[in-house]
Amino acid sequence: MGPLAIFPALAFLVLAAHFFRAGNLPLFAVALLLFLPLLFVRKRWAARALQAGLAIGVVEWIRTLVAFAGQRRAMGLPYTRLAIILGGVTLATAACLLVFRSERVKRFFRLEN
Repeated sequence: MGPLAIFPALAFLVLAAHFFRAGNLPLFAVALLLFLPLLFVRKRWAARALQAGLAIGVVEWIRTLVAFAGQRRAMGLPYTRLAIILGGVTLATAACLLVFRSERVKRFFRLEN
């Protein structure tokens, strides 16, 4: 997969850190111990699992953004910076899905039609 693997790997590391900070050790372990090693499995199913993991990560970041911004707003605290940061993390995670459109990645995971 080469250098492009760094982007999904970072997305899963950030997601794992998010779950660890929240005290959700099972999801921390899934993000870290299941998805990261799949970046090295040269099978179609591994690519699909990684894509599903990234998509679920996007949903988790949206859920977190809505929850945290709502809490801060309810307390009368500023939430714009939080929304921008979590929105950026959400977009970066979603952009990692574009890695799977690369010809090199398609060959690695045997995704050619």
